Amino acid sequence: QLQACGGGLVQVGGSLRLSCAASGRTIRTTSNNALGWFRQAPGKEREFVASIGWRGSSTHYADSAKGRFTISRDNAKNTVYLQMNSLKPEDTAVYYCAVARSSIATSSLESYAYWGQGTQVTVSS
Repeated sequence: QLQACGGGLVQVGGSLRLSCAASGRTIRTTSNNALGWFRQAPGKEREFVASIGWRGSSTHYADSAKGRFTISRDNAKNTVYLQMNSLKPEDTAVYYCAVARSSIATSSLESYAYWGQGTQVTVSS
């Protein structure tokens, strides 16, 4: 299982740090595979936000996240993080963490096998 948390209500320009911890059988996959964050706003399709390779040295960001968001991971804690700064109203969405099928960071939604339950992020203007 993947448990995401850290969402909430924040004002424009504020920051949030999301975390997602793996438990149970997912732990074995989490430590060796790439991890990612996606988001889904009401009425829109789920979209890629950021991903990180299994070693943590390779990262990939959506254009909307570059320069504002930072993805990181702690394999000892089986946890992936998403630091979000300079938040905008258009960042409002449910954020999902996911475990990829391979060790390589990827933006492809179809490349992810396990998904967390999502955490709501709301940015007010």
